[in-house]
Amino acid sequence: MNARIGHNMPDAPIRVTVRLFNSVAQACGRGGAVELELPVGSTVEDVVKRLSIPLDKVFLILRNGRDVTPTLKGPLNVDAFLEDGDVIAFSGPVPYSAGYGAPVV
Repeated sequence: MNARIGHNMPDAPIRVTVRLFNSVAQACGRGGAVELELPVGSTVEDVVKRLSIPLDKVFLILRNGRDVTPTLKGPLNVDAFLEDGDVIAFSGPVPYSAGYGAPVV
């Protein structure tokens, strides 16, 4: 018998929570948290496509509280892989941040 369970199942789905904030929530017409089930190997880009998130409104993407694009004004890293249980947050610029042109020291 070749039974595989848990993380040994290559086709097992992962579940992530997606949170949309400020201008991103407005652009998508929804806010709060969205639960998604995705195939193993999914990336942030898969979430963007599934929820039709306009990347031109996104200033910050966090995975479990950590910025997936740790450079200021760099291109957003939508290639970051997701794992089961991840919480992904998408936010537009926050007042008094680099997104609004404030100097960052």
